[in-house]
Amino acid sequence: MSLLLDFENNGRYSHSLGNSNGNIPEYWEAIDRTFGLQGGFIWEWADQGLLKDSADGTKHWAYGGDFGDFPNDLNFCVNGLVWPDRTPHPAMHEVKYVYQPIKVSFREGTLKITNTHFYETTKALEFCWAAHGDGCQIGSGILSLPLIEPQKTFDIELQSAPWHTLWASSSAEEFFLTITSKLLHSTSWVEAGHVISSTQVQLPAKREFVPHVSKTKDATFISEILGDTLKVSQQNAWEIILNIKKGTVESWKVEGVLLMTKGIFPCFWRAPTDNDKGGDASSYLSQWQAAHIDNLHYITKSCSVQNMTDHLVKVAVVFLGVPKSEEGSLSGVENTNVLIEIDVVYTVYGSGNVVVECNVRPSSNLPPLPRVGVEFHLDKSVDQIKWYGRGPFECYPDRKAAAHVGVYEQNVGDLHVPYIVPIECAGRADVRWVTFQNKDGLGIYASIHGSSPPMQLNASYYTTAELDRATHNEDLIKGDDIEVHLDHKHMGLGGDDSWSPCVHDKYLIPAVPCSFSIRLCPITPATSGHDIYKSQPQLS
Repeated sequence: MSLLLDFENNGRYSHSLGNSNGNIPEYWEAIDRTFGLQGGFIWEWADQGLLKDSADGTKHWAYGGDFGDFPNDLNFCVNGLVWPDRTPHPAMHEVKYVYQPIKVSFREGTLKITNTHFYETTKALEFCWAAHGDGCQIGSGILSLPLIEPQKTFDIELQSAPWHTLWASSSAEEFFLTITSKLLHSTSWVEAGHVISSTQVQLPAKREFVPHVSKTKDATFISEILGDTLKVSQQNAWEIILNIKKGTVESWKVEGVLLMTKGIFPCFWRAPTDNDKGGDASSYLSQWQAAHIDNLHYITKSCSVQNMTDHLVKVAVVFLGVPKSEEGSLSGVENTNVLIEIDVVYTVYGSGNVVVECNVRPSSNLPPLPRVGVEFHLDKSVDQIKWYGRGPFECYPDRKAAAHVGVYEQNVGDLHVPYIVPIECAGRADVRWVTFQNKDGLGIYASIHGSSPPMQLNASYYTTAELDRATHNEDLIKGDDIEVHLDHKHMGLGGDDSWSPCVHDKYLIPAVPCSFSIRLCPITPATSGHDIYKSQPQLS
């Protein structure tokens, strides 16, 4: 493991510029197991911004030339864990997690609770437990523990634990246990009940994993081809219109209400973070721009209806990702200019379930990719999101240790964290399923399918291009719809510093072939994401 401690900057080991502070757990794994290694400093505590009046009378955080000051460091003074008013950034959750003095782990049937304090016992703490099956809480209680001395561990065997009966009788595919410690009494710095530590561990599965795959029944629908469009519908329940020339979804309605306005496109680009820009010519952003990943255009090489019955329609599409400067007819594209080739197969079932299977074949000379996934757009009224994955706060592949797996619900606007500097954000990691619904409960459900691993979710009123364009949060302009990304893979944020490409290798996405599949289907107030996910082996 390659880790950096910058002693020239007073022992700094993580830099908080923009959306950052990835891979901190790796540092603390090394710190905890290395005698004499005590840690380091995060640069820095607070954003250095000042309130300034806007032309419309509102106030915003100003910095880096906003007062006519020259020279200036642009946004390099807004690199804190908290805003200027000390409101925490999302990364603060991760920092608190790795710093928490009570460590919990589960290994070989034993839960280990360790007091890492050097001088304090656990006398001042109350311990609680909560058990979740497939994201739903199925039990909780106070955990009675003996006093744990400094640098000592207390073990709890699974068979004798208060949650053992729940685990043994649960039919859940995944079972998570959360151990939380809270202060019993107020102190000079915080009130009683303050959470000192909270750790989630996964208990063993009791049955073999069953891939979420499709099976057909006799549900029927109407399908017809009119020119370049394929219309598939089931009475007034749902209607999907695909453009069979482009290989994309033009619209998706549920009970007559338009939900999906366009999609489903391959996507490999994200709005660059400050860390993506670090390193000048060697930065990730420079590598992406040199390879034209930032301006990919997708040409439809072929699109064909492979199967069309009264209960199943299958459409196969081949997309070619080429630089936008070469967009146009297929005849003008040479094989050497194709950066990524993507095979997409849509299978539409009688119930409205749509399985999207993707096979990605990138050119071998491409740099690590920002993301690998799909993008689609929803009507802006479809703004209620519920997901089963990590949360509730923003998290990414290399900054997710603090985010517990559960079922969470938020408005699209609340997913997007208003950083001072607009950057790629609103991500949620390890998502198993997600629902997008309007105020009437009509919407679209999406989940992993087959043996595909959990997804990275991103949904925002702001397009990727808009997040890249704006230089201040108040400059952002909302789009006409909601841009959704479901990523099979998403590159880490990095955080060792912001002036070199420093995302750790295991959080990079090498340009190699990969395959994944996603399931989508209509959802109404009578159904739930949890129920659909549990019934996923029966799709039709």
